[in-house]
Amino acid sequence: MKKNGTYSRGTSLMRDALRRFVRNRLSVTGCIVLLFIITLCLAAPLLTPYTYDYQNLSSGATPPGAQHLLGTDILGRDLFTRILYGGRVSFAVGLCATLVSVLIGVAWGAIAGWYGGKTDTIMMRFVDIAYAFPFTIFVIILMVFFERSLLLLFIAIGAVEWLTMARIVRGQVMALRHQEFVDAAIGLGLRQHQILLRHILPNIIGPVIVYATLTIPAIMLLEAFLSYLGLGVQPPSSSWGILIREGTESMETYPWLLIFPAVVLSLTLFSLNFIGDGLRDALDPRSSRE
Repeated sequence: MKKNGTYSRGTSLMRDALRRFVRNRLSVTGCIVLLFIITLCLAAPLLTPYTYDYQNLSSGATPPGAQHLLGTDILGRDLFTRILYGGRVSFAVGLCATLVSVLIGVAWGAIAGWYGGKTDTIMMRFVDIAYAFPFTIFVIILMVFFERSLLLLFIAIGAVEWLTMARIVRGQVMALRHQEFVDAAIGLGLRQHQILLRHILPNIIGPVIVYATLTIPAIMLLEAFLSYLGLGVQPPSSSWGILIREGTESMETYPWLLIFPAVVLSLTLFSLNFIGDGLRDALDPRSSRE
């Protein structure tokens, strides 16, 4: 591009999106807070001399102090340690279940949107029926009838969170399948699955990333709810949901057992939502007009 007698270097779409994202102060703040929390959780063995299941029954619940930064619970377990190790579990559930939901939702929505016709009708009616069934009850049924484990928790939550992703991907694919570049690919003799994988899916990465970012906090909140009901992560392992459940049982006597886990979970959820909003604005093609 020539400007004032000289040629200025153009910028890529990703660079423009990154610049718009950095301008969003809430999104940048969310990234900083989230990275800080993740770093603390990963560095837990270096930050605390205790393990998540270490008990000191003689001390019982003690308020925050020099020896225990955030206090201890009724079993004498260090709350700071349990929050850090619980964060590992909560983040693992959020990321792995989101990955499951993205894989199922993208595949389902892409096939339905690309082939259309009866295939689309049958597949999307199944999605409508699944929407009518209460998600939480389905997860609870799985957790009750099968052996409780983290792997089952990943699969169970991911299996109920893919429906909206499928609808989003279907709409994007249907909007792209009649574009000129698709007609050109058909004219070159490419097979349908090749067009779908090489040309359609790369063009819907933006919406998928945005919705996946917004799915992680929803899944973490669902895991916290299941753990609150006693159907999530099982003791002696901990997650933020378990810590909040334990805190509510003694919130009047030992309020710090509820306040600190709830604050950390809230900060994480807010940060993820701010990041998702920032990615949505940055990847929106209409916002590229300046």
